[in-house]
Amino acid sequence: MATADPLHTRLTQGHRALGVFVPAGLYPATAQRQHLDQLAQAGADLFEVGLPTEDAALDGPVIQTAYHRALRSGNALDHAVRAVEHAASLRPTVVMTYWEPVSRHGPAYVARLFADAGAAGVMIVDLPAHQTARWHKIARATGLRTPHLIPHTTPDPLLPAAVAGASGWLYAPATTAPTGYRGPLDIPGLAGFTQRLRAASPLPVVSGVGISTPALAARVAPLVDAVVIGTPVVRALATDPAQAPDLTAAFARALHPTTLTETRA
Repeated sequence: MATADPLHTRLTQGHRALGVFVPAGLYPATAQRQHLDQLAQAGADLFEVGLPTEDAALDGPVIQTAYHRALRSGNALDHAVRAVEHAASLRPTVVMTYWEPVSRHGPAYVARLFADAGAAGVMIVDLPAHQTARWHKIARATGLRTPHLIPHTTPDPLLPAAVAGASGWLYAPATTAPTGYRGPLDIPGLAGFTQRLRAASPLPVVSGVGISTPALAARVAPLVDAVVIGTPVVRALATDPAQAPDLTAAFARALHPTTLTETRA
């Protein structure tokens, strides 16, 4: 698979990229497109579009509630495809999902839908080990990248197996807590973990989960190639969408303060 693509370029362009997670289907399609436009303008370098599911075990209450709200509108997969189509027209876009909806709809079918919608990749955060080879084969056939989430607790002898077959990036959670965690981060511990990942793989390293403020984003940024924010933006979208662009801009300024995010294309 070629590496000279928009996703790879965003992650290796010399300044830390800002990824923004958006759950699909939280609002009707027209409003969701408007929100994506505003987030891109505010400073998002790439998008993660979440495919809603009932059992988002690694997510905290804000994202779980957003998923449940989205599911009530029906046809979550269709909403996700439409969200990806628009997001991918603005910025490189990766789908974030759990295995259950992929398995239920069929991995090959899901991969083809998202590839045709313009997704750069699909990250299955709880991909079962016995399904990994199958999923990688399907993803490669459709041109999708397959980022891996690597837990902090992965010992060195198991890192080669954990990163095997990954493409696009390696996802290093900034904390072992669920998404939405607002406590302190172990920055030295994260630094050591990202160094271990870089020793195990040449892929870019992306971090998210628990990066709850621009100040924390600024501390994490030197360790990774991209910082992803989720819960703060999802909370704003769910309660007062007008706040989401300003919040995104604040994180963007923290990552690259000399960039005038207001002028971004």
